Amino acid sequence: MPRCNMEFMTDIKEDAGTRARDAIYTDGITALKGAFSTAWADAMREDIEAAFAEAVARPGGAVGRGPNRYYVEIHPEQLRGFTDLVTHPWVVAVCTAVLGPDYEIVELGFDTPFAGAVNQPWHRDFPMPEVTRTERRLNSLAFNLTAVDTTDEMGPFEIAPGTQFDDEPDFEHGMFPPKSRYDRYAARAVRKYPQRGDISARSALTIHRGTANHSELSRPVLVLGVDASDATNADKHAMAVTEGYWASLPEQVRAHLHCPVVAELTPIVQKHTIEGLVMGDA
Repeated sequence: MPRCNMEFMTDIKEDAGTRARDAIYTDGITALKGAFSTAWADAMREDIEAAFAEAVARPGGAVGRGPNRYYVEIHPEQLRGFTDLVTHPWVVAVCTAVLGPDYEIVELGFDTPFAGAVNQPWHRDFPMPEVTRTERRLNSLAFNLTAVDTTDEMGPFEIAPGTQFDDEPDFEHGMFPPKSRYDRYAARAVRKYPQRGDISARSALTIHRGTANHSELSRPVLVLGVDASDATNADKHAMAVTEGYWASLPEQVRAHLHCPVVAELTPIVQKHTIEGLVMGDA
């Protein structure tokens, strides 16, 4: 498995986590260009495509996130580069700075919009936790890595910076703002065009959406979910590792991977559905 692109490692200084934390608290998102080689990203895509073919062939293996758009959660062993990813110095620095030294890796999966995917409604991925509402403290992060070089025709990710703390008394399910607020998000909207090897980190509370895929290509994106020690997003996920794989992991990884260790993996039935996304533009 090709490892991270070392020529970019000089960009990761001791204050990288602090800079990322400031960006996430201000804009809701930050990124590192060229964190991994294109060969690493291509291997990631091979693993994503194999996992999707397996998941979509069984009940509950893939969940719809709108027309022609799917989410699949996977086990760490299904991604050859899992250890590379979670030990990358920038990932470790960001997790530690934003979530604290006892952060927990709780989710590994991918979103794939295929040709014909439509605009999603503006949303956040889960209701605002009480600690965020009362203390303005973010206690989870989502890291994203594209498996392709993103173009405008592919339906890029669109985010409204600075909306991670928007109050939500009128949000449906605590996640979907009413259309009366859409002008606010449209005015702030920024489309992201990551290339293979890039990685971003964001608060999943920042209002965002996937846009319409007008190309004939899919746009798979890996998702790594990480919690602070007091967050509860692990309840929505079901990843596990085998005993042999657990034994092979560096202690640096085992310290942050709080999931069942089992004799044999069971295919994941998706638990993290997001109400409303099946409707797309409707």
